[in-house]
Amino acid sequence: MIDHLEPKAVWTHFQALNNVPRASKKEEQVIQFALNFGQSLGLETFKDTVGNVIIRKPATAGMEDRKKLVLQSHLDMVHQKNNDTVFDFDIQGIEMFIEEDWVKAKGTTLGADNGIGVASIMAILASNDIAHPAIEALFTIDEETGMTGAKGLEGGILQGDILLNLDTEEDDEIDIGCAGGIDITAKLAYTAEAVPADTTALKVIVKGLHGGHSGMEIHKGLGNANKILNRLLGELHTYNVRVATIDGGGLRNAIPREAFATIAVPTTVLAAFEADFAAYAADIKQEFATVDAGLAFEIQTLDQLDTVLPLDVQRNLIKGIYAAHNGVYRMSADFDNLVETSNNIARVEVGNGKVTIKCLTRSSVETSKVDLANTLTASFELMGAEVTRSGDYPGWTPNPNSAILATVKATYEDLFKETPAVVACHAGLECGILGSHYPAMDMISFGPTIRGAHSPQERVSISSVQKFWKFLIAILKETPKA
Repeated sequence: MIDHLEPKAVWTHFQALNNVPRASKKEEQVIQFALNFGQSLGLETFKDTVGNVIIRKPATAGMEDRKKLVLQSHLDMVHQKNNDTVFDFDIQGIEMFIEEDWVKAKGTTLGADNGIGVASIMAILASNDIAHPAIEALFTIDEETGMTGAKGLEGGILQGDILLNLDTEEDDEIDIGCAGGIDITAKLAYTAEAVPADTTALKVIVKGLHGGHSGMEIHKGLGNANKILNRLLGELHTYNVRVATIDGGGLRNAIPREAFATIAVPTTVLAAFEADFAAYAADIKQEFATVDAGLAFEIQTLDQLDTVLPLDVQRNLIKGIYAAHNGVYRMSADFDNLVETSNNIARVEVGNGKVTIKCLTRSSVETSKVDLANTLTASFELMGAEVTRSGDYPGWTPNPNSAILATVKATYEDLFKETPAVVACHAGLECGILGSHYPAMDMISFGPTIRGAHSPQERVSISSVQKFWKFLIAILKETPKA
């Protein structure tokens, strides 16, 4: 239970929200939860054609002459769990606990991204003692796997002048720009072959990596389980290893933490193979010891395998994944320490006559995004795959002359006696898409400190939520006059 934490209103609503399954593209329950909430307050509440929920609350006394605010967060969350955690995201609520200054989840993602934003908006809507202008709460859907909620929001529905997006993860930063993205998918069909005679079936396991947000943490040099597994398979090809299946990674926006392969190894060289595997694994563990100390490798003996990939398909697959760029592609020339363009090789599935590789490419520069997409396309087409692009969404172009930026920055300085960092981020915020529907709307983004988003290490700082709440309430009071 976390509802005793301060501010109680925020944590109580976050706890209620986390009892509702809310995976991207499976938001039926949380949409109804939001509709029920707004209706229970007697506020104008409705759902648009794609499933976004809008709740309107009139201004409090004395605030009627202020500009109208849109408070925006997304309802969905990334569902990831540790391999040894027994948990069904479709029916279970997130199990939370407190450790020092952090709220965490037991073996799963926490959903602070973007649940703290949603809960904070709920607390404002339910309040009787918080001064604010007229408010529209915009709860979008499917932010994490395509931003279809933001894309599908029609112009003319919202009435606000200013949008506050509550979806960033450093409490001393104010975001004024973000990256756009595009999904790259490579597919290849093959005819499986019989397993060679006199071989031993093995399962190769790469696990224990940190994982995390494929935008906000892509610059940290964290291990990508798909690339590491592919590296091992490539290094050990001299043992005439035959690959049967590969199952690596998960969602496009999460850096892969685990990957598995089933392989057949000639029994006559099994001992030498295992010795070299251990040596290669030790070298890789040493490389990642500083940033991914939990990296671990295992080999398990299996009873048998059904089929394996044709040798030419296997060789091309390994080369294709080797060639495909993963991680930072280019740093920004305009903002210090900002990743401009990156790619995450998020999912590799091999088996039953099919190869599927899924990537998420991000960039704050459209031409650079296209360049990297072309690079990946070339890598995968050279291995014989068919490549498709989908889910393209724009970045959010920074506006350093934003009027709400000046107000928010001055409010922060007055409250905390320090200057916030005004930044652009490498995550895919919805502001760019929403701005395309409402080009006259002034936008800003901020939030509490969250670590390990999109991974089971996700956690949110309790003291930071208190700071964020104080900041948000002050911004409401300082909303400029219309």
